[in-house]
Amino acid sequence: MSEHGGAGQHGRNARGGVGVSGIGEFGLIGKITARLSYGPTTLLGPGDDAALVAAPDGRVAASTDVLVDGRHFRRDWSSARDVGHRAAAANLADIAAMGATPTALLVALCMPADLDTGWAEELADGLSAEAATVGASVVGGDMSASPTLTIAVTALGDLAGRPPVLRSGARPGDVLALAGRTGYAAAGLTVLTRGFRTPRLLVEAYRRPQVPYQAGPQAAQLGATSMIDVSDGLLADLGHMSAASGVAIDVRRDGFEVPRQMADAAQALGVDPYTWILAGGDDHALAATFPPAVALPPGWRPIGLVTDGAGVTVDGVAYDGPAGWDHFR
Repeated sequence: MSEHGGAGQHGRNARGGVGVSGIGEFGLIGKITARLSYGPTTLLGPGDDAALVAAPDGRVAASTDVLVDGRHFRRDWSSARDVGHRAAAANLADIAAMGATPTALLVALCMPADLDTGWAEELADGLSAEAATVGASVVGGDMSASPTLTIAVTALGDLAGRPPVLRSGARPGDVLALAGRTGYAAAGLTVLTRGFRTPRLLVEAYRRPQVPYQAGPQAAQLGATSMIDVSDGLLADLGHMSAASGVAIDVRRDGFEVPRQMADAAQALGVDPYTWILAGGDDHALAATFPPAVALPPGWRPIGLVTDGAGVTVDGVAYDGPAGWDHFR
């Protein structure tokens, strides 16, 4: 990494802390890797040209996601540790949505030369802590100087001998079910955008999503016909499932409970809470379809039905409004 380009004298940043240019690329790598811990699937961690991760199944599920400062997170709204949790969760949830168990993360970090080294270290703490909740590890990555702080994460996972659960397997008559929650993070983002820091339940949901990782492999074992991570909005993501499967999907509003804090925030801000629930992203719930004979276990609840046709409806009619997040709109 370049040791100039924005840092002050002796590599100090505008806040008086040590910028990453002050210790250099390898100094920062040393600080970060010293904070990491490794799960049982990590055979060789950082320090060589590549890490080694066990793949007992013989196949590896892989997914990549990018977070950009000012677009996907704001440092005045979230701590570095929060951002680390969010970055890891976005990728680990994709692995779970395939019915796989996450095993490892690779992280590429592009950052301004005057970024405080403590921020980068705390980011690593958040990434490592979120990965550890599923027994995965941060096993390597890369870093570079950049005027815009950008975090790119690749997640790997193990299918444990099961076929992957794809978006394309939903069939007419299947039950649509959800594990996790939707609308909380979107409500938290709206609250923060309006200049507030409460309700805490919603703000913390935006900062650190609570992902039902175990529900992904569980759904695969139960015979789920299709599954998707709800990252951009429930209706938008179900639209991908509908198109891939060649079916229609109807969502029922009565399948959702509006918590008191969300209802109060919606009333105060003049927002329909179902806008958050149906079209809000970043909670990383898992939506899956199951044959009607499957008894859904705790943690999964029915929210709709798969039928012949195309597209996604709500209570039998087209949804009037944006269905979710689009990175280029």
